[in-house]
Order: sequence, then structure tokens, then C-alpha cells
Amino acid sequence: MTDGTIDGIRLERGSAIDWIVLDRPEAANAFSREMLARFGTVLRDLKADGAPVIGIRGAGKGFGAGMDLGQYNAEGSPMEDVTRLSGYVDLWRDIWRHPKPVIVAVHGYCIGVAAQMASFADILVVAQDAAITEPTIPIGGGFIAPTWVHQVGGRRAKEFAFLPGNSIDGRTAVEWGWANAAVPAENLVACAEELASRIALVPPGVLAMKKRSINRAMEAAGWDQALSAIAESDAILHLEPEVRRIRAQLATMGLKATVAEFKGHGSQEIFNLHGA
Repeated sequence: MTDGTIDGIRLERGSAIDWIVLDRPEAANAFSREMLARFGTVLRDLKADGAPVIGIRGAGKGFGAGMDLGQYNAEGSPMEDVTRLSGYVDLWRDIWRHPKPVIVAVHGYCIGVAAQMASFADILVVAQDAAITEPTIPIGGGFIAPTWVHQVGGRRAKEFAFLPGNSIDGRTAVEWGWANAAVPAENLVACAEELASRIALVPPGVLAMKKRSINRAMEAAGWDQALSAIAESDAILHLEPEVRRIRAQLATMGLKATVAEFKGHGSQEIFNLHGA
């Protein structure tokens, strides 16, 4: 059974897995305020209702393009910026703390904050040709890559963060430890649903406790501490003079010309050019 799309979110109900579908393809599934509010509502409603597993995937050509920059208030105060950014992290923590296992399935493009959201999945499956990408224009920092450290390690997280627009494919995401499996794009949903059908054999209370205990181990190893200051780090960088210059350039020259200034190879392409 499929609920209609409301504010860019569609709920597809199944016996083993309920899919929360990011369904704003006309905007490349960029997160708007309304879309995030609806996502949070649906996620909370599924705590006591529906299938034993939750899935998150994107409609259209890709998983998500990150934040809707058209809604960003560049004139807001630093505290307003911190509050906005903290709200995103709190929403992703709702995935982390949800009593049900959450599978995220990534295809096509997965950019910026969309890649941050995926890091909070319990199980992450990606298409082999997916493009998981750091924002091309360096107008923030210290917000996305720290959420990767526990999966990929510090050096990989820095490699991802330091190169503007750095991109890795699905196979590399598995090699790094960010994703569980990379499959052909046409098999992505079927793979997630097969995983869900196996997971659903375990009683819900057992699944909830398994998730809590593993999460506690990660939190004891510093996961929560890593998240504690990322909103402030990003907000501080939004005030950096060079970042303000890039934002002004973005306003006058437009997105395409500004992206061209920073666009280049992904790190894997650079290493291959040098014989790695």
C-alpha cells in the first residue's frame, strides 16, 4: 500500500519493510524545511505502527542532493544557524535511536547532507554506480565528514572532506567501510527488501535490544562526542571571510560558474592518475 506524497515524502507500506521515499525529484530530492518536518513525523509514527523494518530511499535519478540552498537564510544570526544545523542532526539521531532497524538504499547522487543522513543508517546498501559526494562549493565544514569517521576512519574522512566535490562510487564506499554492500542499481530495492525479510524473522523486542546495545558500544567509543560540536563548527565557518566571499560570488555569478572554480577529480581519480 502506498500513501500519497506529502511535502516531498511518500510512505510505501509492506509486510517486512515500510519505505520512506524521498519524493521531490523536481528538486533532486533536496531537503526543504517542509520535507524534513514530514520525514520526522512519518519516522515517529512508524515507532508503534507498520512493518518491523524501515527503509529510506530516493525517487528519481538519485537519493538526494543535500539541503535546499534556496531556503538558506544567509542573513540569520550565528545562533539561528546553530539551531538550524542542530535540527538536522537531531532528526538523523531519530533514525539512530529508532526502535526498528533502518535500512538506507542509495542510488544515483548522494550529496552533502544526504550523505550525512545515510551515515546514521543501521544497514546501508548502495548502487555500484552511486556517486557519494562532498559539496563542491566549500561554504561550510566540520559538519558532514565527522559523521563518517566511525565508519571509514580519520584519514578517509579527511580525504573525503578536503577535496571540494570529492566523490566515491558504491564499490569504494564498501571498500572504505561506509556501506555494507554495493549491488547493481536495478537490484538495489530487491536487495534491501530481502535483507528486511530476513531481519523480520527476529522478534521486534530482540531487534530493538540488539540495536540499542550496538549503538551503546559506538557511543562509548565516541560517536556522541563526535556529533556534539559539528553544528557549531559549520556555523563558525559560515562567518569566515573567504566563505562570505564565495557566497557573494555565488549570488552574483550563479551556481554553475562558482562550481566550475572548484570542480575537479575525485580523490580516487587523482590517485589513479599518479599510478596508485
